[in-house]
Amino acid sequence: MNYRHIYHAGNFADVLKHNVLTLVLSYLTQKDKPFFVLDTHAGIGLYDLSSEEAQKTGEFQGGIARLFADPACPEIFRPYLERVRALQPEGTGEGVRIYPGSPFITRGFLRAGDEAKFCELHEKDKEVLLSRFEGDKQARVYGLDGYLALKSFLPPKARRGLVLIDPPFEKRDEFLALTANLKEALSRFATGTYMIWYPVKERGPVDRFAREAAALAPGSWLRAELMIYGEARADRLNGCGLLILNPPYTLKAQLEKEILPYLAARLGIARARFLLEAGGD
Repeated sequence: MNYRHIYHAGNFADVLKHNVLTLVLSYLTQKDKPFFVLDTHAGIGLYDLSSEEAQKTGEFQGGIARLFADPACPEIFRPYLERVRALQPEGTGEGVRIYPGSPFITRGFLRAGDEAKFCELHEKDKEVLLSRFEGDKQARVYGLDGYLALKSFLPPKARRGLVLIDPPFEKRDEFLALTANLKEALSRFATGTYMIWYPVKERGPVDRFAREAAALAPGSWLRAELMIYGEARADRLNGCGLLILNPPYTLKAQLEKEILPYLAARLGIARARFLLEAGGD
């Protein structure tokens, strides 16, 4: 599979991932000490939902557009939605045309002394991302394999931070690569928060990965899944998950009581449901 995120930007998976990303980054800003962010598969940073590619699938209509259209959207989503609204050009009205990827969400949280590194291996996408962060000394872009970046940039000078691992899952052995590289990363930077996104198609490989990766956690961990289809089938994207190692202590309750129930109800298609597991310290 040749994955290009423009076809999927703003879909249900992005809504879950980027809202949680916003909460984790907000938590990191609560202390005066600087923090570090490594985004291993950064993409192009901004996505035009009026483009031919985004319109072809229309996936954002079942994701961010539904939150924008809901006047009763819970308060927990406000910081995330505010960042999306701030990017909309004049004349967009109440809809959404420009959607931020993880680099632009992350950049909005960086204070003086904080640092982010965004890695994108795809040559054209890297050039686009470079142009968007040209001259930015706090947020730097690298045309580097995301897994190699874990070895190159960890541990950071700041002893606190977030590592976001969001692979395109173009390879059949991606779960095996994730587990192996996560183990290596934790040996270098055990105190960081790790946020790993994964798709849910067949249950077997997903459950095996989640068990093996959670077992590597030096402290606590959370596993959160949003299933827009209640029945897992190998021929479609049934849902997605986040495995978060060393999560903020506030995140479990936010996911359990507010985020996952709302998203399952608002974005679900057929017998939607969610899963939340926790372990460790």
